[in-house]
Amino acid sequence: MEGSSGLVLVRMEGITKRFPGVLANDNVSFELRAGEVHALLGENGAGKTTLMNILYGLYRPDEGRILIEGREVDIRSPKDAISLGIGMVHQHFKLIPTLTVAENVALGLERTGFFMPTKVVEGKIRELSERYGLKVDPKARVWQLSVGERQRVEIIKVLMRDAKVLILDEPTTVLAPAERDQLFSVIRRLADEGRGIIFITHKLGEVKAVSDRVTVLRKGRVVVSGIPTDSVSTQELARMMVGRELLSSVRGGGGEGGSVVLEVRGLSVLGDRGLLAVKDVSFEVREGEILGIAGVAGNGQRELVEAIVGLRKPVKGSVRIGGVEVSGRSPREILSLGVSFIPEDRVGVGIVPDLSVEENLILRSYFKPPFSKGLMLDTSYISRWSEGLMKEYNIVAPGLKTPAGVLSGGNVQRLILARELSYKPKLIVASHPTYGLDLAATEYIRSLLASQRDRGAAVLLVSEDLEEIMALSDRIAVMFEGELVGGVMNASEVDSEKLGEMMCGAWGEGG
Repeated sequence: MEGSSGLVLVRMEGITKRFPGVLANDNVSFELRAGEVHALLGENGAGKTTLMNILYGLYRPDEGRILIEGREVDIRSPKDAISLGIGMVHQHFKLIPTLTVAENVALGLERTGFFMPTKVVEGKIRELSERYGLKVDPKARVWQLSVGERQRVEIIKVLMRDAKVLILDEPTTVLAPAERDQLFSVIRRLADEGRGIIFITHKLGEVKAVSDRVTVLRKGRVVVSGIPTDSVSTQELARMMVGRELLSSVRGGGGEGGSVVLEVRGLSVLGDRGLLAVKDVSFEVREGEILGIAGVAGNGQRELVEAIVGLRKPVKGSVRIGGVEVSGRSPREILSLGVSFIPEDRVGVGIVPDLSVEENLILRSYFKPPFSKGLMLDTSYISRWSEGLMKEYNIVAPGLKTPAGVLSGGNVQRLILARELSYKPKLIVASHPTYGLDLAATEYIRSLLASQRDRGAAVLLVSEDLEEIMALSDRIAVMFEGELVGGVMNASEVDSEKLGEMMCGAWGEGG
């Protein structure tokens, strides 16, 4: 390993950080060496980002000390961290969309020259782009860039300050497989030059793919510190993160399933800009199967899902659920046919944030018995029913009257699943159901979808996560530029490499 004997760039000793009602970091120690990629692994809420926010000066520790190259330092702000050679690429990018790449980079620099400063910066950006393979146009405005390109801009911002320590917070969450692999090669190149890279993640495959050493946090405490990555298996890492064994796969038998529940024929749908986002798409989903639709975001998946559940009207084609034509019908009419919808946008579409947990749980059926008696809600029944769902789906909230918008992402998703699955649906449309969730929450949600499939429900799973598509699906299709490329395939007959190529449009003539 490159970093196994390098200079210690960062040593954090006995770091403790408390927030009201939460002990985020409990006597945590961490060490980073020059020339290494050190993965900081843990579930959501384990304390990873809090620890690195302390190193970057966004938080002050309640206890403990920080040493940079052996010298104790007091980091009171990001400015202090930057002056010490520490740079951080946040999970949510800190860019101004209306400015160009060069203007965004120039804003973070102390000295760029008085006359035409962006011209100087543009030259440096091109130099760094070529050196590290961070392809980006310095004249492009940020709103015009893909998510992967925006991330490259953030990395360039850090490199322009000649940072010795790079903190990457969940850097692959929004990247396609090809973009992720490119990022990994950049990370390795930076480490080979002697920089120290801290890679915050909760994805085990990425830890094994790119890191030299790994530290695991669980509930704010160190479970294991700085062990060589190649000395531990993904199963052992999972057990360290969660404290128990996890399922590896919940795929079904890959058979034909039962009768057709969802039938889509020749469907074309316009996107928000008035252009065709879905182009003549046809497929079907049967009882007792999961059909996985893979694809990089922006290739028509959202518009397809919205057309199926009644949120967007198709311009052509047919959608039939249980033999009933539903094109142009309202969402309420479609849901009444035994359809459950798990949306990509949990807070914007899945819940009403200002309403209580209890009120969100009855959104589908508050207007009919047993939830209402005539014009009046049966509040006693609603409370009993909601309490039962909270226990069954392990929704962690202070109480039934808590506004749903204050819940964590994982608990919001559990709330949506509790509401949608409690009706024993015939068809489940699940769009990115585990996006941004930690290992345990991901396993739980996947097992729920698998159990619904095994119960006989038809499940349409839309996801960018290839591992999820491969683990859950009986059959698989790939969307690229609004079309299903390569047809619908049995999951047992396709591998992730082929799917990744199809998702990026690099498959076709020879495929």
